[in-house]
Formats: sequence, C-alpha cells, structure tokens
Amino acid sequence: MDVRTAYVFDNDNGHAIEQHRCLSEAYDPVTFARLAETGVGDGWSCLEVGAGGSGVAQWLAARVAPTGSVLATDIKTGHLASGQGLTVLRHDIVRDPLPRREFDLIHARLVLQHLPEREAVLRKLARALEPGGWMQIDEFDISYGPVLLAPDARSAELYEKFLAAKEKTFTMAGGDGTWGRRAAASMAAAGLVDVDPVPVLFPWRAGSPGLRLLIHHTHHLRDKLIAAGLTDDELAEVRAVMADPGFRASSCVVYSVHGRRAG
Repeated sequence: MDVRTAYVFDNDNGHAIEQHRCLSEAYDPVTFARLAETGVGDGWSCLEVGAGGSGVAQWLAARVAPTGSVLATDIKTGHLASGQGLTVLRHDIVRDPLPRREFDLIHARLVLQHLPEREAVLRKLARALEPGGWMQIDEFDISYGPVLLAPDARSAELYEKFLAAKEKTFTMAGGDGTWGRRAAASMAAAGLVDVDPVPVLFPWRAGSPGLRLLIHHTHHLRDKLIAAGLTDDELAEVRAVMADPGFRASSCVVYSVHGRRAG
C-alpha cells in the first residue's frame, strides 16, 4: 500500500493483531472457498497483496506445495513470516514495480478500496498475471448493513450513526468503502475475462465474528471516529448495542470477484 496514503487501519497499531484475527475468522471461509474454485494447486506461482497478518498467504503456500511459491507483500510486514514456499516482501503496490506475466494467481482482500490509485493498481496487477492466470479481489461495500432488530429506536439510530462515521473515516483517508460493488466492472475494464462477482451477506448477532470486528473498530479507530462526529459516550453505547443478545443486523456486502487474463 502507498506509504503516503492515510491508511485507516495501521498495522503498527496495538490493535492490529486483533484486527487480523477478527478478519480471518469472519472472512477466511469465503476467501478460501473462492480461491479453491480457481484450481490453485501444486506448482502455481501466487501473489498475495497487502497480506497483513492473515492466514491467506499460508493457506496458499500449503495449496501450491511442494513445487509452487507464494509472494506475500505489504508495506508493513511485521505480522508476516517467510516459510516453506512462502516469501515475504516489503512492497508498496502503488509505487513499486511488479514483474509482468509472472503469476498464476493474484489475490488482494480489502486493499484496493483504501487506495485512491486503485484503478491504476488493478491494471498493474492484471499485467503481472501469466496468460490464463487468475485474479481474485475481495472487497466490501460498507454502505449496506441494515439493522434488522434492535432493543429500541435509539439503539438502531446509534448503530447507523456509527456505520456512517466509519464510512466517513474511509473517505477522509482517500478510500472508498463502496468500491466492492464496482470491482467487477473495474476488472473487466482492466482487460480481464471470465469476470465473476459473487456477493455474500452474513446474519449478525451478538458474538458474531463480524460484530466483534466492529466492536474492535470502536477502539482501533477511536480517534478517527471522534473526528468523524462520534463521542466516547456514543462509542461505549454502540458497543453495548452490538453486544445485546436481542440485536440483529445484516453484514455489509462482501464481493469476491474472479477474473482471468486471456490466454
């Protein structure tokens, strides 16, 4: 990621480990299932962009063993470790070059929506694919995520205010929390074929991984959420709302999009 972009989630922040853990628990099943659909296996060369601290790179390394390879990149690699078939590289996907026609599979989850240069980055990634190679982009549309049941009207309004403030933090940092809905069109415009967007929703209730991730965001993004118009009292209240056994909501939409470089 561009070191000059005001990335919303800082991997050097003390909350980063919990951020990665919650993301993995909530969204790895979708990511892994879709990656498996590409046929990724022994001998493939893979690129994991913005690898953070998730287990996606390790999962891929196990899939392509014993003769394949995985390159995991990020601008901050402190939560990653190289291993058998897995190489970790500090890399700015906006400014640093990538080899052309190198990879059988490129994957990025929740990366491009944070980058003002996302369209140029997508084209760079497309050029890095081998002919016939696959790209998978997993992104959110955080504009959708309605309350389905709340203890009272105040609770529902507060939750919606919190979601709006979180979306504002993305915008203030140069991101686009709704880009997931346009990822497929962007991949097609970048020249990929067989583009296949799959939208996924989850029902959320107290204890759901996605809600625990949002509760974590009230701490991780506290300063940014205050700047976006919330107060500490409101953050405490919305944590209680999300932990209420009677609360129900839909997740935001997760778009997992496949595309292939023409052979």
